[in-house]
Amino acid sequence: MAQTQDTATAHIRNFCIIAHIDHGKSTLADRLIESTGSLAQREMADQVLDSMDLERERGITIKAQTASMSYACPSGTIFQLNLIDTPGHADFSYEVSRSLAACEGACVVVDASQGVEAQTLAHVHTAMQLGLTLIPVVNKIDLPHADPDKVIAEMEDELMLPREEVICTSAKTGQGIAELLEAIAQRVPAPADEAQDPCRGLIFDSWFDSYLGAVCLVRMMSGSMRRGERLKMMSTGKTFEVVKICRLTPKAVDITTLQCGEVGFLAGSLKHIADLRVGDTVTAAAHPACEVLQGFRPVKPMVFGGVFPLDGGDYPALKDALEKLQLNDAALAVEPENSGALGMGYRVGFLGLLHMDIIQARLEREYCLELIFTAPSVIYRVFLKDGTMISLENPARLPDPSLIERLEEPYVLLTIHTPQRYIGSLIQLLQERRGVQQNLDYGLPHSSRVKLIYLLPMNEMIFDLHDRLKSLTSGYASMDYEVSGYKAEDLVKLEILVNGEAVDALASITHRCVAQKRGRLLCEQLKGHLSRHMFQIAIQAAIGRKIVARETLSALRKDVTAKCYGGDITRKRKLLEKQKAGKKRMKAVGNVQIPKQAFLAILNRDDSK
Repeated sequence: MAQTQDTATAHIRNFCIIAHIDHGKSTLADRLIESTGSLAQREMADQVLDSMDLERERGITIKAQTASMSYACPSGTIFQLNLIDTPGHADFSYEVSRSLAACEGACVVVDASQGVEAQTLAHVHTAMQLGLTLIPVVNKIDLPHADPDKVIAEMEDELMLPREEVICTSAKTGQGIAELLEAIAQRVPAPADEAQDPCRGLIFDSWFDSYLGAVCLVRMMSGSMRRGERLKMMSTGKTFEVVKICRLTPKAVDITTLQCGEVGFLAGSLKHIADLRVGDTVTAAAHPACEVLQGFRPVKPMVFGGVFPLDGGDYPALKDALEKLQLNDAALAVEPENSGALGMGYRVGFLGLLHMDIIQARLEREYCLELIFTAPSVIYRVFLKDGTMISLENPARLPDPSLIERLEEPYVLLTIHTPQRYIGSLIQLLQERRGVQQNLDYGLPHSSRVKLIYLLPMNEMIFDLHDRLKSLTSGYASMDYEVSGYKAEDLVKLEILVNGEAVDALASITHRCVAQKRGRLLCEQLKGHLSRHMFQIAIQAAIGRKIVARETLSALRKDVTAKCYGGDITRKRKLLEKQKAGKKRMKAVGNVQIPKQAFLAILNRDDSK
């Protein structure tokens, strides 16, 4: 039960909504905002917290959003409910973990027709570790195929949530919303009352605003902060004056003070992106706190790819855009890179392939950049014979094989929830990807859903596994993964040679058993996108000095004997021999320019074909 004592924070409730993708989190947030009157009817829209165009187009939540609501319970007590709507996709689980750290409670939403999915399990496990109070919610009970009783049994069996605490709702019709609001007010604990302690706020999100500069979203853990006060970042020592404090309803509403337990954003004289860091503690400059708040576990990007401007002149604009995105997305890791084929660019780390896709779309839309993204790669461990270990993000930088003792690649523990009828095709897919089965659980006696657990190389997962999974199961299966460690494998560096010169942007590390197949595919695609020259071009895939695949692009032909009308045959032979020698010389010194459009086409390949 929530705290009932009369303290400064007694009527504040900080909670979030966690669930699998497409289980109705954003629509449920709409109904909560509408029911509490936080926005006028004319200001309401579907998925009002999904402010990005990409979120609306794809129907997914990418960034965690905040809304403060005023709720009057039947007894007349008015509560301030601070809601944080979270993403559901596995790639954005870092957004969820940051949101959970700013809350005391969470609504666990499960679709009444789909049941408990993989991502629901992962988020509930994280929330339990943080000691949050969980409110189980069965949503979409108005659907024709809804089976709330079966889903409640699943929640009790798999999530260990008591049956009697479950609230049945329909975010579409508004059924059960009043009961949910009352449960949040009564069950979620109030924040600890530390209003008299030194000012400390936890920064759990930040972004860049063209007018305000760097803006941070803060959960006040102790004390209070006022407009005009000078604050200090405890990790960097940077001080700044607060010029604006707002509460999000989700519309920004100016306030003068942010009290203990409240959530709001503040902006000040922070003009540089590097001045802010998510997970930092902000305190008063005049009377600073002694202890830093426990921040967030540093995020580890698992998928790396090169980002290069199509036009080399756009490099400064790309640098500026990535800096701004880093402020808004703490999971992004960026370092400069120079490619012989593509010029100056950056090596960027992502949480997964969807994360990479979203960043690409944001760079192209919000910053109007034309970009080339190289093929994604994971972090490999290279153990050298002298005993040193190198973390390798770029396959082109792999040391000489004679210096390497062994290569290790990351493995993930993959959890898949699927209807029973798709088990055969899924097991075949996972075995093709070098997966090793760990468990096969049929769950409840009358359930038609099965839980598959596989150990899988991460490199086999990042390309198109999620798309293939959805395609094979008609969209009914769901997956979640966690990194389980590294394992030594027979890995090789696959290089693509054009006219004997290695193309660094197309280098990759792959298992020896599939290297020839992938090399042949790349050679065929490159041949289709290269223009013909006056000399013959050899396109080869190589492992070290061994050529495993080859395609030949024939030379352009010129009829040098066209001017010979009769006469001795030796005249024609001399001209043909001269042409042949010229082409041989040209091939030795000729430089094959690969157009950047060719990279765009090749690097967006579908390996399943």
